[in-house]
Amino acid sequence: MATFVDRVTLHLKAGHGGHGCVSVRREKFKPLAGPDGGNGGDGGDIILVASTQETTLLPYHRRPHRTSDNGGPGMGDNRAGFQGQDLELPVPIGTVVRDADGTELADLTEEGMRIVVAPGGQGGLGNNALSTTKRKAPGFALLGTDGDELDIILELKVVADVALVGYPSAGKSSLIAAISSAKPKIADYPFTTLHPNLGVVESGETRYTVADVPGLIEGASEGKGLGLEFLRHVERCSALLHVLDCGTLEPGRDPLSDLDIILAELAAYPVPEGQVPLLERPQLVALNKVDVPDGRELAAFVRPELEKRGYRVFEISAVSHEGLRPLTFAMAELVEADRAARAAEAQARPRVVIRPRAVDVKDFEVRVEGSHEGNIYYVIGAKPERWVQQTDFANDEAVGYLADRLAKLGVENELFAKGAVAGATVVIGAKNGMVFDWEPTLTSAAELLTAPRGSDPRLDALNRPTTSQRRQTYKERMDAKTEARAELEREREAGIWAAEDDEG
Repeated sequence: MATFVDRVTLHLKAGHGGHGCVSVRREKFKPLAGPDGGNGGDGGDIILVASTQETTLLPYHRRPHRTSDNGGPGMGDNRAGFQGQDLELPVPIGTVVRDADGTELADLTEEGMRIVVAPGGQGGLGNNALSTTKRKAPGFALLGTDGDELDIILELKVVADVALVGYPSAGKSSLIAAISSAKPKIADYPFTTLHPNLGVVESGETRYTVADVPGLIEGASEGKGLGLEFLRHVERCSALLHVLDCGTLEPGRDPLSDLDIILAELAAYPVPEGQVPLLERPQLVALNKVDVPDGRELAAFVRPELEKRGYRVFEISAVSHEGLRPLTFAMAELVEADRAARAAEAQARPRVVIRPRAVDVKDFEVRVEGSHEGNIYYVIGAKPERWVQQTDFANDEAVGYLADRLAKLGVENELFAKGAVAGATVVIGAKNGMVFDWEPTLTSAAELLTAPRGSDPRLDALNRPTTSQRRQTYKERMDAKTEARAELEREREAGIWAAEDDEG
């Protein structure tokens, strides 16, 4: 049974918003006292929270489907629906959040960091909120929108100050058990450690964490052994400690060849952009198992060569605890230096400036795509797509209200500019959008209509004139008025009016 999981795919479904209510207040002697439909409640968000209490993604491996609560519908007497409860999912510090395409959304590296990965749906407005001085009794309400439904990928990268790297059975687990209170599994066969172990070490006044990374072998960066799965846990570490086995009995192995292979695998592993390559980070070498026969002699033999390469070398024994104190203080020095450098970098980091949204940025765009049936006009934008989702298309007045909102947003003018004509196919939304046969005669005059509630006369007539027909009628009427004025002027010049005035 798995006890450690560092990569998992979550299937999230945020709560839907509640529908608005259509209601009319009824009082004694006032059967229609005005609208009193309440608003629907918002759906619950799904939030990831970085927590020190979590060390693995195992709970999400067992239950990958998570759902937040829906919002409640609005009610009469101006009662709003209840708000859907947010769902907070605690994840270990060091969790990287990606979408289904692999794009990084967030890197939760500090306690308490939060990210809303699936926003809940928006509650619909009731008819009371939609009433105005001109539309006093709306016969419709807005529907609640759906919450986001998506898949995200969680990838855990252990946050530690020092990473212990080395061949399998080099003594990394024994070392972390000797210098901290960690209790890793220890055995004398390769790949005993199947997941990273964390231990807290105190050296003087410095406290830091050490990660025991599972053993690396040649070809680990290409997928051999367990190294490819756990090399990413080295990315977060400030320094590396190479644990070399001086007591191995395997033929063809020695501390120097082991170190060369590990260095080659670390160099072949690509780190994310902006991070220091693994081999450019501070490194120490620990020659382990000097307490076994011939171990001390082998350590003394290879130590000059390692120091010649520029490494600080420590001869240790994880079993007898020989040489551990100098090693822990040396690691503390590297950690303190890295923390000081990061603090200075944080102070020099430029401030984040949040600017308001520009007023001339459009809330939508119109894309034209050709087909065998003619051009199709796609209206893409958060506002129009949300408005369509909020509309009850079984209610004519609600459809008229949608037409008014789209016209005021400028959608009709943009369609005219793109060459749309009456009867053109208009789709609002890129995926699974609502398809309309566009009629540009739906002008924004719903507030002036005197039709019964829930109806819109503009949607009833099948012989509605098009814009060009209305324009032609207007021109003919203006021409007739001009001709009438000219006729009167000719009669005046002919003296017809003057004779009548004299007789009077």
